[in-house]
Amino acid sequence: MKRKMGGMLLCILIAGLATLLGGLQIGQFNMSIIGAPVISILGGMLISLAVPSLATDKRFAEGIKFTSKKILQWAVIILGFSMNLGTIAKMGGQSLPVIISTITSSLVVSYLLMKLMKMDGKVACLIGVGSSICGGSAVAATAPVIDAKEEEVAQAISVIFLFNVIAALVFPSFGRAIGFGSEGFAIFAGTAVNDTSSVTAVASTAEGLYGVEGILSCAVTVKLVRTLAIIPITLVLAFYRTFQAKKNGGEGSEVSVNKIFPWFILYFIGASVITTLVGAMGDNGFAAFYTGSFVKAMKWLAKFFIAMAMCAIGLNTNLVQLIKKGGKPIVMGFGCWVSITAVSILVQYLLGMFATNL
Repeated sequence: MKRKMGGMLLCILIAGLATLLGGLQIGQFNMSIIGAPVISILGGMLISLAVPSLATDKRFAEGIKFTSKKILQWAVIILGFSMNLGTIAKMGGQSLPVIISTITSSLVVSYLLMKLMKMDGKVACLIGVGSSICGGSAVAATAPVIDAKEEEVAQAISVIFLFNVIAALVFPSFGRAIGFGSEGFAIFAGTAVNDTSSVTAVASTAEGLYGVEGILSCAVTVKLVRTLAIIPITLVLAFYRTFQAKKNGGEGSEVSVNKIFPWFILYFIGASVITTLVGAMGDNGFAAFYTGSFVKAMKWLAKFFIAMAMCAIGLNTNLVQLIKKGGKPIVMGFGCWVSITAVSILVQYLLGMFATNL
C-alpha cells in the first residue's frame, strides 16, 4: 500500500481542488455545469502535458494506476447507496418508455457510426453507453468490463463533457421555446442530459424560467431510473466479451468469466437493496439518519472518488494525441446527442406527455 500512497495522494489533492472549483459561481456562470470529474480529468491532462514522466515515476505510477481502476469501481459501488429502488420504480414508471427509447436509439446510432467511420470499438462503446445512460458514471462502470485504456476513457469523457455543457446552456430556453410543459421538460432533462451535475444545472435553470418548483426533483428521479440501465448493459458486455474470447480461441481465449465479470456491479445492486430496505423501515431514528445524512455523504464520496479516478486517467493521457484523434469521437458524440434529444421529444409527443405540467 505504501507504493500506492504517492499517486493516490496526488489524485486526492487534484480531486479536492476540482471539487472546490466545481462548486463556484463565477459571475453568471455556475461551475457545476462542468462538474468536478471533468475539471479533474482536464487538470490531470494538463499536468501530464507539463510533466510527461509523472505517470511512470515510481513514486506515483502504482497509485495512479490503482486509482484509475479500483477507486473507479468503488465509486460505482458507493453510488448504489443513493438509490432506493422502490422510490425510483414508483416515480420513474411514467418516464420508462422515454428512457428505453432514448437508450436504444443512442446505442444503435453509436454502433452504426462506429461501423461507418471504422472507429475503435472500445471508444465507440464508451461514448455510446456514456451518452445513453449517465455520462461519467456509465463510463466508469463500463471501462473495466471492456478493459478500456486510460486514453480511451479520456476520449469518451471529453466528448460527453462537450455535449453536456452545450445541453446545460441551451436546453432550458430551447425546451421552453418549443412548448414543453414543466413535467414534460423534467422528463426531457432527465433523459436527454447525461451527468447528474448537468441534469441538475439544466433543471434548476428551468425552474426559474417556468416559475415552477419540482422540475429539479422530477428530473433527478428520471435520471436515477436511467442510471439503473448500467446493470444490464455491463452484464451483457461482460458475457459478450467472454463469448468472443472463447469463440476466437486465439488471442484473449484465456479470458474467463471470473476475470472480466463486473462483480462490483453486484455490490452496487447490494448497496441499492440495503438503502431500499432501510427506507422501508419507517420513520425511526436510524432510518432517518441513513436516508438523510448517510446517503448524502455517500453521494458526495462517490462523486469525489469519480473525480479522483478521472484525475488518474487524465495523468495517464497524452493530451496531444487525444486532440489529434478527437474528430471521429466528437462526430459520434454529436450523433448520439442529437438522437437522444430527438427521440425524447418525439416519444413524449406521441404519448401525450409533451405539454404536461407538474
